[in-house]
Amino acid sequence: MKPNQIEQTSDHALQFTLNGELKKAIDTTGLLADELQWGEITDRLSEIRDNYQLMLQYFMQGVDDPERRRIFNKLTGKLLQINILLREELLLRNTTAFEYTQKRFYPHKLHFSSATDLLDSLKYYHNKKRRTIDEEVALSVSETARIRQNYERLLPDLFLTFWLSTVIGQAERTVYRQLLQPGYPGTTEQCLVVSALTMNLWRMFDEEKVMLLIEACENDNSMIRQRALVGLCFVLVRYNSYLPYFPALRNRLMLLADNNRILDNLINIVLLIAGSSDTDRITRKMKEEILPEMMKLSPMIKNKLESEAQSKPDEWSEENPEWNEMLEQSGLGEKLQELTNLQLEGADVYMSTFAVLKNFSFFNEISNWFMPFDPEFSSIGELFGNKDQSLMTAFLNNSVICNSDKYSFALSVMQMPASQREMMSHSFKAEADQLAEITRDESLLKPNLADKNIARQYIQDLYRFFRLHPQHTEFSDMFAHSLKIHETTFFDILAAASDLKEQLAEYCFTKSFYEPAIDLYKELIKGSEPSAALNQKLGFAYQKLGNIDEALAAYLKADLIQPDDLWTVRKIALCYRTKGDFEKALEHYRHVDFLKPGVLSTRMQLAKCFIALENFADALQIYAQLEKNYPDELKIERATGWCAFIAGNLHQAEFYFEKVISSVPNAVDYLNAGHIALCLKKRTEALDFYKKSLALQSSGPELLAEQLEADRIYLVKNGLTLDDIHLFLDAYTYSLTR
Repeated sequence: MKPNQIEQTSDHALQFTLNGELKKAIDTTGLLADELQWGEITDRLSEIRDNYQLMLQYFMQGVDDPERRRIFNKLTGKLLQINILLREELLLRNTTAFEYTQKRFYPHKLHFSSATDLLDSLKYYHNKKRRTIDEEVALSVSETARIRQNYERLLPDLFLTFWLSTVIGQAERTVYRQLLQPGYPGTTEQCLVVSALTMNLWRMFDEEKVMLLIEACENDNSMIRQRALVGLCFVLVRYNSYLPYFPALRNRLMLLADNNRILDNLINIVLLIAGSSDTDRITRKMKEEILPEMMKLSPMIKNKLESEAQSKPDEWSEENPEWNEMLEQSGLGEKLQELTNLQLEGADVYMSTFAVLKNFSFFNEISNWFMPFDPEFSSIGELFGNKDQSLMTAFLNNSVICNSDKYSFALSVMQMPASQREMMSHSFKAEADQLAEITRDESLLKPNLADKNIARQYIQDLYRFFRLHPQHTEFSDMFAHSLKIHETTFFDILAAASDLKEQLAEYCFTKSFYEPAIDLYKELIKGSEPSAALNQKLGFAYQKLGNIDEALAAYLKADLIQPDDLWTVRKIALCYRTKGDFEKALEHYRHVDFLKPGVLSTRMQLAKCFIALENFADALQIYAQLEKNYPDELKIERATGWCAFIAGNLHQAEFYFEKVISSVPNAVDYLNAGHIALCLKKRTEALDFYKKSLALQSSGPELLAEQLEADRIYLVKNGLTLDDIHLFLDAYTYSLTR
């Protein structure tokens, strides 16, 4: 089989399995087993087939077996595992995809003979390091570098072993558990092994591996626990449909959620994962709006600075208020403030900044994308080796920048001349002290802040990998379903013991992720006391997606629960108007006007409803009242003129559009003035108005023909014939050639 045939056959078998069509699933999986020719798997598949046939035999004999569903689910789970294993082994033999190419060759790249040997080598480094500190044993620079280099060579080996292994054997499980022991001194390898296991599970589901990941979720070390919890969330979203067939795993997850601290961590992580959906928008905004505006503004500010330096050297420290004006006029100030607000919310605002700094050879090693920031790492150690630790302090205490970006920045600094690095280090001193103080204050005010920061940084590290790694397109995108997490069994487990559903609904709503917000609000409405607010938000989400019927239904429910709410009644009126039910819209706008009389926008909407119902007299009466209250209001004059025109009152229409044209007319104003002049047989004047309208739209005769056709019903009503329109269009076209 070719790789695509293997994947298609496996997908079909999985689909049959999850649909409960076990006969088809077994037969399709058999095609993969025949291709692989692995006796052990063939025997396991035969056992499943025999047990299923036996179950069917009892079923046909009318045996009432209370265990039938449990047995069926167990067989389904076993079949899923066999299918996954067959797919893995066949792709390993047949595909050139990046992950499987790495898997084929990694055993030949390892620097150890066994998992135990790997652990011993890692321990040797830490013991040696501890002895040099505790016993003040002085090692030569070359010896220290050699020991460190040997240690750093083992880190990719550790990652590859747990990332690419098909099965985590007994020896690897022992190493995994020993690495995660509280007394183990190497945080870097602890974090790496958890990331490697997560990536392994992302490629292929395995109940035993998920159980190992859950063990890490209960670790006392926040660095380990947060990474494991983040990985678990992603894995359970990916394999949500598998959970019903692994009851032991589901029970283990329920026990995990019983731990209040872990539950709080998971709630935070779910919200952070949902928030990652906004990163692409922020990155796009940075690239397309903020950075180009800054580039435009830069020369202007530079010129201002130079002129200030020349004209007022003694007042050089005084900031020029014109700079703020320039920011406001360019619109950049508002965008930068939005960016600041996003950063305060914990949004990933640095993706675009550091995306261009992932080309260092450091990132050629896949494990380095997942490493916690380590100032002792040989590639950057020179930055942190001197007595002045201000740069290191600023980095280690910076909870905003993720580990991957810290490495990017440090590697960039390494390319600077030593003198420039020294200047930068000194400039960090004050910031480092300030940052340390802020961190201390935040830790006192928010005890769980450290956990949140670790989780956020790790999610951003993962995001960098799945968006920026040279082979990222060969991996299934971990963030593709960030807004689907609420559809999972795991989410239901978490939501049952918390207000997670409400929190996620509010987050999605405020970030304009309306589809998941709708799902969540519907569930909340179903499971709670009648709430006007929930129905209002549900209606608004539907409205923003253009689902007017559903929006109206939700608004009407909100109105039943909380009658006479001004906002709700206005939205109901809007929905009816959008649907074209102007009688109902008029009824509800009258109600709005009753609840809050005399509001200009409400009165204007009432007039529009009257116009739609061809009750021009009442519409003009409203406009006349508004004109008394708001003299010289352009939009009232414009609306009155148009209403008079479609009502056939051409001279009244001309009077109002003369006022509009003498003010600040737009293209539509000139178009409507042209219509009125044309109907009054002032054709030369009409020609002039139409030309001005088209000039503002940068268009020609074709658009005018379309606009005249669109308004033909009103033109004919005011005395024009089709011949008049055609003759005028021809005259207009000839006028362009003169």
